[in-house]
Amino acid sequence: MQRTLALCTVLIATLASVPADAESVKIGISKVLAYGGVPIALDRGHFKAEGIDAELVFFDSAQPIAVATVSGDVDFGIAGSTAAFFRLAGQGALRIIAGANIEMPGFRSIVYVASKHAYDAGLRTIKDLKGHSVAITQIGTPLHYDLAMALEKNGVALQSVRITPLQSNSNVNSALTGGQVDAASMPVAPVMPLIARGDAKVLGWASDELAGTQGALVFTATKTADSRRDLVERFVRAYRHGQRDYHDAFADAKNQRHDGPLAPQILEILSKFAHLTVDQTKGSIAFADPDGRIDENSVLEQIDWYKAQNMLPADLDGKALIDRRYAMILSSAR
Repeated sequence: MQRTLALCTVLIATLASVPADAESVKIGISKVLAYGGVPIALDRGHFKAEGIDAELVFFDSAQPIAVATVSGDVDFGIAGSTAAFFRLAGQGALRIIAGANIEMPGFRSIVYVASKHAYDAGLRTIKDLKGHSVAITQIGTPLHYDLAMALEKNGVALQSVRITPLQSNSNVNSALTGGQVDAASMPVAPVMPLIARGDAKVLGWASDELAGTQGALVFTATKTADSRRDLVERFVRAYRHGQRDYHDAFADAKNQRHDGPLAPQILEILSKFAHLTVDQTKGSIAFADPDGRIDENSVLEQIDWYKAQNMLPADLDGKALIDRRYAMILSSAR
């Protein structure tokens, strides 16, 4: 695992000085703007204020972040809610401590795109995907789940689409530009340069198709949640400050897309984080719940779908995976 991390991660320490006695933590993350509460909290000193010296450890897909969190290579993770994550959590290894983005109209997180060749040949909408190849990073990820839900909503059977797992966002981009696949379900940040160049064409957005879907979760190893409660509480407080900054920069009091006074500063932070231009970043803003709450209903629905695909055991208790010592719940009735 250490060799894998050495190949696929980059460590970023905050430029601001931290106290000598600050507690060092590593956070597993991808360069996805839906996870923006973390780099915002880092850049704006929220982790520092909680006595945490935070480093970001970058991965190119969600599932390895869960594995690294269990192994202790990172202390906290933020990633899409994959079947692999839920399986590890169901075995007692991980606990959910906060939520990240939620799909909301007017915001941008997961995008369905066509290659330029396929688009020119007539692939223009999600309804046109029947018979086409669609790339995702891995089976059993939110990219897979959201694609399935969007296809169902548009009357297209999942079985009529050729799902092509390519393991990383960079591989998906290469397949799109090289014509190996017709379309893809992707986080918007990694594919935005292709969209800007015209090498990928937007078919639709998960935020429009699947409003209310929990996009990603924040988690830690169960042993950390149980034995380092003070650290976890401080981490969650800092993270929520970052989420609040993200929300207030780009959403109004009614959670509608609207740039506030913080927007220019937060755009700079996010564009640096995702290696996008400011204009590309502005067109890629996800909705951030200001308190990092978890939509429990949505999480349970995703777990049920993974169970139906035989990716999770039928007796897995989704509610038990959320650590209510730390997590705030957006909705709990079901």
